[in-house]
Amino acid sequence: MKTIWFDMDGTLNKFYDVPNWLPKLRASDPSPYAEAKVMHNMSLLARYLNKLQSMGYRIGIISWLAMDSTYEYDQAVRKVKEEWLHAHLGSVTFDFVYITSYGVPKESFMNEADDILFDDNETIRNGWTGKAYEPTEIIRVLKELTGQG
Repeated sequence: MKTIWFDMDGTLNKFYDVPNWLPKLRASDPSPYAEAKVMHNMSLLARYLNKLQSMGYRIGIISWLAMDSTYEYDQAVRKVKEEWLHAHLGSVTFDFVYITSYGVPKESFMNEADDILFDDNETIRNGWTGKAYEPTEIIRVLKELTGQG
């Protein structure tokens, strides 16, 4: 069964637009993850994701934690990221949510050779052996997959 995977930071949200995000991360402050604004029409995104699940697709998140973080900070970031997903995509029941160590190869989470990934990082997209797209393509691709495109 094919899975559609999403990165979070810079893909579902405008994480890098949060003022002072990097100094805050270096200070083990998880607030930028909570403050990040949405990048898309989330109600439309949720409708597409729920439709695709009803068609047999699985929906997953693969998001990295901060670089060089502590166990305690990782736990706080996981909590904030899960809360962000619930606040903005609460009607979606994700099949997988992996909030994992920085740098873990995202392709290691693939279930099928033709899994789809949406990620803002070109290097990660190039390492993905299925289909990989930039965040700006999310709605278009999901619309096509639902047969509405």
